Amino acid sequence: MIFKRYENAEEFAQVATPFLLKNEDKFSLFLGVLQGIKEGKYDNPYLATIEENGKLLALFQMTPPHPFNMIFVDELQMEACIDLCIQELTGHSINIESIISVKEWAYKFAEKWQEKTGQGHSLLMDQGLYRLDQVVDSLEMSPGTWSFATLEHANLIERWYSFFEGDTGLPRTEPQEIKKKVKVMLDANEVFLWENEGQIVSMMKKARPTANGVTVSMVFTPKEQRKRGYARTMVAAGSKELLKEYQFCVLYTDMLNPTSNKIYQEIGYQKLIDSVHLEFIK
Repeated sequence: MIFKRYENAEEFAQVATPFLLKNEDKFSLFLGVLQGIKEGKYDNPYLATIEENGKLLALFQMTPPHPFNMIFVDELQMEACIDLCIQELTGHSINIESIISVKEWAYKFAEKWQEKTGQGHSLLMDQGLYRLDQVVDSLEMSPGTWSFATLEHANLIERWYSFFEGDTGLPRTEPQEIKKKVKVMLDANEVFLWENEGQIVSMMKKARPTANGVTVSMVFTPKEQRKRGYARTMVAAGSKELLKEYQFCVLYTDMLNPTSNKIYQEIGYQKLIDSVHLEFIK
């Protein structure tokens, strides 16, 4: 069993992509981030595998300050892979602030991490990963129309970006960094808006496209416009538009928020896996 770290993203992709494409929906986050790494969108990425006799056993990826993402290809050897991974990370003083993975895998890693380092963990988000192939035809839609956001909407989206982080408990991004991120989103035509009676009432974002799928993210409706069906309508309309180009959409939901999970299932999204984002306590 060999742990191998890759400095070259293209070399890592040659090993990882065949497996990832066979599981493109379940591991869309890993695959989408890998595509971003190859395009130079992330600084100092961490990429590694565990292999044995030419067989792929595990994949690891991190783009600081984002979480350490893990995939165990052979679950029968998961615990041995975790032990080897932790040995490598601690031996080379690799800083891991949080992890994201399939729920069972993440908690097993966190348990062994605590045994090795003494660091406990806390739950940042209990997530469900959902997939959509077709929007339900009979879905009732809220009044209004959708459009792509443009640069004239930058100030609004910057504010909503910050509000979204507050609502979801994500780490806060500095205003100047938000401004840069929003400009990139707008230049790439990634932000969808729902407008009713001349007022923008909801948004969503296209993220991490893969060969056949795309992620829906950053679904946000300001508090004064909630409970009117705008979020459900926005995601339904935006997803329907994305399905003209992609075979499927995926999105992550907060499993502790029954309302959002109900909304997405009404649209036609079906759960694939349970995932968690865990933070290590220093």
